[in-house]
Amino acid sequence: MSILDKIKKILPKRKEPELKNNTPKERENIRKTFGAYCKANHGTEEGKLCPKCTALLTQVMLKIQRCPYGIGKPLCDLCETPCMGETVTKDFRNVMNAGRKKMRLSHPLTVVRHKLASMGMEYAKMQRDKKSTDKQKEQEVKMREKIANATRSPKKSKRKKKH
Repeated sequence: MSILDKIKKILPKRKEPELKNNTPKERENIRKTFGAYCKANHGTEEGKLCPKCTALLTQVMLKIQRCPYGIGKPLCDLCETPCMGETVTKDFRNVMNAGRKKMRLSHPLTVVRHKLASMGMEYAKMQRDKKSTDKQKEQEVKMREKIANATRSPKKSKRKKKH
């Protein structure tokens, strides 16, 4: 028995990563951000929204519920394939960006958690893109080798005999 086998027996086994449902947390963050935004820009009371913000929030919450990514969904404001339509997505991102600035004072922990989650997503996207570019490079190398092998002319080992 080698030393590595002994070490493997001593160390705890690595658990498989679990897929967490972050949708409820994201919904709560979006509600808080909309509240902060509407209070600052539309002069509403704490926790209440104007009709325009209420309509936008309702539409966003419906789309989150029907997200094609399911449980493993990315954060909506960083999603590569927004499902809300151009105008709603633009309005939503404007509200989230402006509201996040207001949230720094009223809900600093929420802002920090959201920022950490977005950094994690950006890192995951970077790793995914890196893997896909590495695979593309490997495929290009294989194709070049195939082309090089196909274009090489086979050597003629037979010599012409003189009569």
